[in-house]
Amino acid sequence: MANQLNGKRIAALVDNGFEQVELTGPKEAFEQAGATVDIVSPQRDTVKGWQHTKWGDEMRVDRHLSEAKAADYDGLLLPGGVMNPDKLRANHEAVAFVRAFVEAQKPIAAICHGPWTLIEADAVRGRRMTSWPSLQTDLRNAGANWVDEQVVVDNGLVTSRKPDDIPAFNAKAIEEFAEGRHKGQLTGAGAKHA
Repeated sequence: MANQLNGKRIAALVDNGFEQVELTGPKEAFEQAGATVDIVSPQRDTVKGWQHTKWGDEMRVDRHLSEAKAADYDGLLLPGGVMNPDKLRANHEAVAFVRAFVEAQKPIAAICHGPWTLIEADAVRGRRMTSWPSLQTDLRNAGANWVDEQVVVDNGLVTSRKPDDIPAFNAKAIEEFAEGRHKGQLTGAGAKHA
């Protein structure tokens, strides 16, 4: 997987309470494959992770959400944790940032509770996806075809269920990021305007 992502820039969108390993594991794998990964956040300087049942480490924010543009990136990573995506889906700027990746048909990798923000961005209708099991009704209600599998790829959208799935998630995300834009990425409202 070395050099597959040379020259690629990936945005990792997180707020406080992201599941730490769901950011650090993929970030390390993407960087080892040659990508630059920026932590993008509504927080200014640092953002705090969550480790299973307690607060984790603070990580440096590379770019504040208000200064980030999807046009500057080749792909998007949406880690889970319960708090993080719940905050992001209520943040109009974060939802617009995610939606911009969908409209540009750029690959997106979302794990665990990460798909909550995709639901808010109207980006799951007609898509085959997985997630943390408690999101299956939310995803189905938003029009997704939810399945219980380690990793699911649907036209540039990579989803996984939990931290145990990270190795498979990373491998498929690297493949999709390396491939670039996917015409099947447009769904929901974006598909009507394309």
